[in-house]
Amino acid sequence: MDDEDRIALLIDYENLALGSRDHLGVPFDLRPVADALAERGRVVTRRAYADWSYFDEDRRMLTRNHVELIEMTQRMGASRKNAADIKMAVDAIETAYERDYITTFAICTGDSDFTPLVHKLRELNKRVIGFGVRDSTSTMLPPACDEFLYYDDLDGVVPADSPDTEAPKSTGGRGKGRGKGGSRGAATAAAVEQVEPAADADADAEPEPEEVEESTTDLASLVAQTVSGLQRSSSGAVTASVLKRTLVRKDSTFSEAAYGFRAFGELLDHLAGRGIIELSAGPAKGDPEVTLPEEGGRQEAFALLRQTVAELDDGSGVALSGLKDQVRARREGFSEKPLGYGSFLQFCKGAAAAGLVELTRRGTGYVVTLA
Repeated sequence: MDDEDRIALLIDYENLALGSRDHLGVPFDLRPVADALAERGRVVTRRAYADWSYFDEDRRMLTRNHVELIEMTQRMGASRKNAADIKMAVDAIETAYERDYITTFAICTGDSDFTPLVHKLRELNKRVIGFGVRDSTSTMLPPACDEFLYYDDLDGVVPADSPDTEAPKSTGGRGKGRGKGGSRGAATAAAVEQVEPAADADADAEPEPEEVEESTTDLASLVAQTVSGLQRSSSGAVTASVLKRTLVRKDSTFSEAAYGFRAFGELLDHLAGRGIIELSAGPAKGDPEVTLPEEGGRQEAFALLRQTVAELDDGSGVALSGLKDQVRARREGFSEKPLGYGSFLQFCKGAAAAGLVELTRRGTGYVVTLA
């Protein structure tokens, strides 16, 4: 644990909440931010700054995610913005000096007024990760950070106009109902076969086959997305131990036993046998390196998307809304999640990055054309 980054998460909540509502059409959800940080280190401080009388419903979501709410009650006619900015900056600098074990600051805002704070934290030898909604983030802020993640692009963030109906809901946790296929994303029957129960399991206590299949399919989605996130955020190898530690950071109740496996290595062997991940010799015996297949499923899925767009495009492009249904009509049970993507929009962005299609914002939606 000593080699892990320790992260302080500070949220300019009004900036993110209004940005998500105005530009994405959905309420802000902390879970995608928390998952992205779990792939980078251990969050030891979580604070959000706002006049909470304006965000009553959001308070419940943040409290469930163990965020300390810093109240910035404003006097009539006073500026609501500056007080929160100043308090957040003061707390960041105080934390940097008093808690030298904190190595990284996650500054959640798109406000350029925080640029001097970012510079000062880096001067104090702290790594800074920024988060902001793309259309409400100043162009000055991202270059100042060591890493800047647009909230729009995080796994699990689905704009209101997106066709993806499988996005996670804004919930405080993931543990509830896991054994019955609870809350880790939608299933694709073709991705994972039913897992055999442990040999010593009580036959009378076995869940229904459909529940086991859905649960293990959600597991495949969770592992694939986590490996994908670790590959993007880490320059080193993703080993089984790193993967297990990250899964537990995302959900402290995670256990391979809940899915019928006696050891984490057995779980990985199961997923590898179904082409969800690949295992190779790691730096230590018994700690294999885990990767996602570079070819095969992902390239085949990209090709299917390109073929679908080619068949539907009448010269003006194909609206992203409804495109996933068209893909599924050509391959029953299609899902992007076991490929490491949190939403169909993210999957299309991956295909665009591979040069197979082009994704263009048009009005409030997206249009897909051939590259």
